[in-house]
Amino acid sequence: MEGTVYKSTGSWYTVKTDTGIFVSCRIKGKFRTDQISSTNPVAVGDRVTISVAENREEGVIQEIHDRKNYIVRKSVNLSKQIHILAANIDIAFLLITLNNPVTYPAFIDRFLATAKAFGIEVVLLFNKEDTYSMQEMDELRQLKAVYEDIGYNCVEISALNGTNVNQVKSLMTSKTCMLSGHSGVGKSTLVNTLAPQLNIKTKAISDQHQQGQHTTTHAELHELDFGARIIDTPGIRGFGMITFSSQELGDYFVEFFERKSQCKFNDCLHIDEPKCAIKLAVESGDIASSRYKSYTQILAGDDQHYRTDFWES
Repeated sequence: MEGTVYKSTGSWYTVKTDTGIFVSCRIKGKFRTDQISSTNPVAVGDRVTISVAENREEGVIQEIHDRKNYIVRKSVNLSKQIHILAANIDIAFLLITLNNPVTYPAFIDRFLATAKAFGIEVVLLFNKEDTYSMQEMDELRQLKAVYEDIGYNCVEISALNGTNVNQVKSLMTSKTCMLSGHSGVGKSTLVNTLAPQLNIKTKAISDQHQQGQHTTTHAELHELDFGARIIDTPGIRGFGMITFSSQELGDYFVEFFERKSQCKFNDCLHIDEPKCAIKLAVESGDIASSRYKSYTQILAGDDQHYRTDFWES
């Protein structure tokens, strides 16, 4: 019997079979050690083959089908382990907030580079616009312009008030989508605005910004009535990069890849080499200094450095 993994709690997986039945499943023990070197060998969004017990209430995942794609992060605390965030994704939405909590460019850039490496389209959602002062909105739009200028689709939204949520809805229609971002950026609030009938829990409202806080503890796939499927992931405090070779990392920064043929050396790492097109573009302002800083931090293996102020020179 075949189906799709809708929820993962670590040891149990909820699978919706192709006949529409939800079955609680465990995995074969060999998966964890023999086949996939990650903390979660089965991810939400995976297509699987299961065997079901006679009572049809419990099953065993026998096989994981080939994935169209997936996105992973490396644990910041357990740097040798990777965690699969979701599988078989059509589009990923990264929620970003200027404050409460702060989403730093270093975090955004790590997420974008990883998604690019795994062939996943990303839309950046700048949330809680209803809570910002005029100065903060100017700062947000400076940050947003960095990513719009290199081709990313960026949308200013208020998940709480519904501002521009219809635009998000149109991007999601008929697709399997992943929501990601720090805890508290409003992922659950956005899902509730898109599909109030789901009534996903949020924490107590913040006295400062009157915004629900994200409380998802495990990834879960939700079906929405306008034809979208959303994989809601737990809030991420840090986004440890998986290991890329020094030569390939620049290819996942889109504005670097566009210019690398103009560098003097084919194997240019854009650090100390002469006549480097990337460094020249940074100096001229054609590449944002925050993006170059993220690149050099990742290249140096600095997975702990997330507190990178956008406005820092």
